[in-house]
Amino acid sequence: MWERTMAVVSRAGPLYCIQADVTQGRTVKPMVFGRARIVEASTMKEKSIGFSSLSSSSAKTVQNFPVETEGMGIKRARRVIVTASPPTEDAVITTEPLTKEDLVGYLASGCKPKDKWRIGTEHEKFGFEFETLRPMRYEQIAELLNGIAERFDWEKIMEGDNIIGLKQGKQSISLEPGGQFELSGAPLETLHQTCAEVNSHLYQVKAVAEEMGIGFLGIGFQPKWGIKDIPIMPKGRYEIMRNYMPKVGSLGLDMMFRTCTVQVNLDFCSEVDMIRKFRAGLALQPIATALFANSPFVEGKPNGYHSMRSHIWTDTDNNRTGMLPFVFDDSFGFEQYVDYALDVPMYFVYRKKKYIDCTGMSFRDFMAGKLPSIPGELPTLNDWENHLTTIFPEVRLKRYLEMRGADGGPWRRLCALPAFWVGLLYDEVSLQNVLDMTADWTPEERQMLRNKVPKTGLKTPFRDGVLKHVAEDVLKLAKDGLERRGFKESGFLNEVAEVVRTGVTPAEKLLELYHGKWGQSVDPVFEELLY
Repeated sequence: MWERTMAVVSRAGPLYCIQADVTQGRTVKPMVFGRARIVEASTMKEKSIGFSSLSSSSAKTVQNFPVETEGMGIKRARRVIVTASPPTEDAVITTEPLTKEDLVGYLASGCKPKDKWRIGTEHEKFGFEFETLRPMRYEQIAELLNGIAERFDWEKIMEGDNIIGLKQGKQSISLEPGGQFELSGAPLETLHQTCAEVNSHLYQVKAVAEEMGIGFLGIGFQPKWGIKDIPIMPKGRYEIMRNYMPKVGSLGLDMMFRTCTVQVNLDFCSEVDMIRKFRAGLALQPIATALFANSPFVEGKPNGYHSMRSHIWTDTDNNRTGMLPFVFDDSFGFEQYVDYALDVPMYFVYRKKKYIDCTGMSFRDFMAGKLPSIPGELPTLNDWENHLTTIFPEVRLKRYLEMRGADGGPWRRLCALPAFWVGLLYDEVSLQNVLDMTADWTPEERQMLRNKVPKTGLKTPFRDGVLKHVAEDVLKLAKDGLERRGFKESGFLNEVAEVVRTGVTPAEKLLELYHGKWGQSVDPVFEELLY
């Protein structure tokens, strides 16, 4: 998740978010956050600033949070709030309960002027033993993380006695539930920097992993092994999710343990800009799913899908996934997303270095001090930040927008995915063209594409043709948008240009190999898609 990597100072003032209706620092919608700086508390360095924590029993304790930057908080009435990356706790001075205005203001505080927009890329990959093709065990992952930390000067992230990740500047490495190895990249200015970051990460990982007989696979779904074969990472939040998932969908455990994605996180300058990008991202997410479809195998055999990973999200937990049709309502804005998020059932609260199971409970009840698992306790903005990370729609809003529709893949595609979305969303002409192109798409058509693309890819029928025809127009808009940026970035789209030209998804190429020279074995995919 990008919060782990941002470790940046995010500034909301002087109210970049609101392009209109500004009067004396107030707006028509309740989203004023004067000037906000978000400081990550997990960046443990020399400086240390003390913050008081006020529990529901009003007993004050002082917590020391070493930080790398000055600790300006979010001020409202008599409150100073210093938010940190999940899981976070005890970093708040508060004299009154959070209001909905605070939650709206938290999202609005992500607004940035265009010259501060950045590109944050995240990608996950499967580690496996060269000799057996089996998934890495946690003990091997711990050895790998320790090796990378020592050789390349990363800080270790611990949960209890277990190493669960690494941090270096604004980058972090984390573990998904089944040991999928995730790089959460720093917020960068250009796609050249993004691709260089990916290459540097893969070099470092391989330098240590190859000595251990470990390789990494770039694919969207574990092609060979069943859930029973996948190790479970020692992370408290995942234990809560693992117990809850089977109650709300049939494929949630597959999502947790057997999928990998690549996604990009992008900024907005105002509420209006956020809405435009959110709508464009949702409408075109099925096209990204098709272009990057790369998960056609389950337990050694074809599974009937181009993107099994995408299909899995349709029966994981419908309370927190999907195409969010309300984003296209005229009334949509930060406040409406807050209303949606408040009604998404909770997973957990983090207190005293422990995860407290709150599955199925309501954040609205939490705000009223009526959470059954911790009655009387009130949430902090850190709890809200954590809650937002447990919502999984195709495009997700935090203090930035996450494009979540693509399968993991080989390194060239890890550079192509951010290029695709930057070209479409960071160029005003291309963004407007996307909105014009998709303006008359109905909610039913958008949902139809979401449902059918995982199975039929670019051959999915759409209106008078197939999705390939739409993808041709969209790819041109992405390319034109990158060229107008002026950084010579359009070459990063070459990897998907071939997919659009032929209409053949990466998954279809893998299936052709499977039925041809691989002799109906998936084992060669571990070499074909080896980083």
